[in-house]
Amino acid sequence: MKVTVERAQLLKSLGHVHRVVERRNTIPILGNVLLRAENSRLSLKATDLDLEITETLAADVATSGSTTVPAHMLYDIVRKLPDGSQIVLEATGDRAVLAIRAARSRFTLQTLPESDFPDLAAGEMTHTFTLGAADVKRLIDRTQFAISTEETRYYLNGIYLHSAGSATNATLRAVATDGHRLAQIDLALPSGANGMPGVIVPRKTVGEVQRLIDDPEAAVTVELSLGKIRFTIGNVVLTSKLIDGTFPDYGRVIPANNDKQLIVDKHDFEQAVDRVSTISSERGRAVKLALASGKLVLSVTNPDSGSATEELEVDYAADALDIGFNSRYLLDIAAQIEGDVAVLRLADPGSPTLIQDKDSKGALYVLMPMRV
Repeated sequence: MKVTVERAQLLKSLGHVHRVVERRNTIPILGNVLLRAENSRLSLKATDLDLEITETLAADVATSGSTTVPAHMLYDIVRKLPDGSQIVLEATGDRAVLAIRAARSRFTLQTLPESDFPDLAAGEMTHTFTLGAADVKRLIDRTQFAISTEETRYYLNGIYLHSAGSATNATLRAVATDGHRLAQIDLALPSGANGMPGVIVPRKTVGEVQRLIDDPEAAVTVELSLGKIRFTIGNVVLTSKLIDGTFPDYGRVIPANNDKQLIVDKHDFEQAVDRVSTISSERGRAVKLALASGKLVLSVTNPDSGSATEELEVDYAADALDIGFNSRYLLDIAAQIEGDVAVLRLADPGSPTLIQDKDSKGALYVLMPMRV
């Protein structure tokens, strides 16, 4: 194999694929990236056996061929080479090394044979649809923060993607929850997604897709089956296993009859929560909301350091209510509100609260209260 490629392009592609590679691997080949040169293209492929990413870029191929080299090492080398340089990658069949040349720099890296490199066989995909990159990013951005990190409840360690709504108003819905908070967002159901199975996309996959989207105008092709999902964004193809589990009936925790409505300026509310929570303990994090007609008082009491209160003028006309929340969770949700005005629908100090943008925009959030 002998191929010449422009540094900036190779660095960008390696930046995408090397992230999938775990730094500590018991199986040496999983620490490597597969390089394949043919037909004026160089393709790079990396996998952790659950997730596989392939990117193809234009290259000057003198001799076709393939090999595998340590992914993080290659990325670091290319990153440190001079801007604008042309990089020559050369491997000969009789020696298990890859030679890298650029300007006055010379490197050789140990290789492993391509035949050892695992293939994440995707099998047949049952449904295919296309979404705008901005829509995919919005689906992820609005729900990712609520993904559970508790490994024992593995079925909550991802975003539940499924079709919802009625025949006349069908939607593609993304839901994530960790048991303390829930995030849900709906988009119009794209053509080809009708009858799609409900799938749980793992947290790592979600993060990689989010990082791969650098052009909001691009199109993202999504293919899925009961066991796998594949995202194609430009020259990048990301294939992932899905979480094999049943997502809980989340509809039961979304309150329908919360009769107390609080309308608040999102920015004022966010800043006030942030300020008073400065003195909360790492363990406690509780912030108390005391609601009365037209007024909201936020307060935090920490026996070890003191207390803080802040008063806001709000639109609230229901009965007085005191309720507590985890301040970090409250800030996470406030950050998702796209408009300037947030609406909180409350019931009582022990029941979940529904939080939405005043103009809804297809997203809703549920937050469980805390004792304060």
